[in-house]
Amino acid sequence: MSPALYFAIPGDLESLTGGYAYDRRLIAELRALGWEVTVVPLASGFPYPDAAALQAADAALNAIPDEALVLVDGLALGAMDTVATQHSKRLRLVALCHHPLALESGLNENTRTHFLQSEATALSASRAIVVTSPASRALLTHLFGIPATRITVAVPGTDPAPFAACEGQPPVLLCVATLTRRKGHDLLIDALATLSHLEWQARFVGGDDFDPGWAQTLREKIQGAGLQQRIVLTGSRKDLRAEYQGADIFVLPTRFEGYGMVFTEALSYGLPIVASQIEPVTEIVPPEAGLLVPAENSAALASALERMLMDTTLRATLTQGARESAENLPRWPDTATAVARLLQEIVR
Repeated sequence: MSPALYFAIPGDLESLTGGYAYDRRLIAELRALGWEVTVVPLASGFPYPDAAALQAADAALNAIPDEALVLVDGLALGAMDTVATQHSKRLRLVALCHHPLALESGLNENTRTHFLQSEATALSASRAIVVTSPASRALLTHLFGIPATRITVAVPGTDPAPFAACEGQPPVLLCVATLTRRKGHDLLIDALATLSHLEWQARFVGGDDFDPGWAQTLREKIQGAGLQQRIVLTGSRKDLRAEYQGADIFVLPTRFEGYGMVFTEALSYGLPIVASQIEPVTEIVPPEAGLLVPAENSAALASALERMLMDTTLRATLTQGARESAENLPRWPDTATAVARLLQEIVR
């Protein structure tokens, strides 16, 4: 009999974000390993659920058989502390924490405090926790006092990809990220505004429906800088292969990441990278493949981009470094194996 897992996921599983992409691929790979995975849909309002969303989540968990193994995506779990606690003795709950909810950019202090308290309770109700990077494991230990032995790291995998030619005239700068404050598009626009004398085109690939107000702010910022002919906001793309293959440089000045799957994707296509010098980006992008600059520093970002655009020898060297790094990237079967090993230990 195949081992069974219930996977509770808020909103639309087909959403085009890194977290949902991780969930989709984990499901596919666990099934390939012989697991019977049942997706349990939760409301789309998480991590800001109303009473109806929490009541529906309670009903969804209540419909799962006693002693069942239940993996809950952290976007929901961290905001359903009472529900998780109520079901913690009856079900074998496992948390999948992409990153702590309280560390999302733009939160006020009351919301941040609420998330810290709620997520601490929900995580304590879980038998074990899965995170996507060593940096996230250290962060959960620091924020919530969770022993590292309770936390399993299962880094996202990558698929082999054909290398980008990196011969654009002018060079194409690719940024792949949803249009939210945390991703730092505003810093990138400020940096590019100082480089208007150089030849380049930029493509911002990512959905604008997660924070429509912020997305509109970015559009106005681009317009105000006179860059509307040089920065293209493409919206979401289900298939990113053409975007990566058509790019010359990958850039994302993110303020915080639980992991950052787009960085490994960029490396898999052999793209040199300009990004923030934060963990876990520093764990992913080696010095041979990119330039990392202090976070929240548009001037340093502009300087790194100028070097990348002006120094073709540097760019070629980093491109070769990215291609060499691609050979050692983690693969998705390894991700699923790490999770499956943890789940097997829990059900023994």
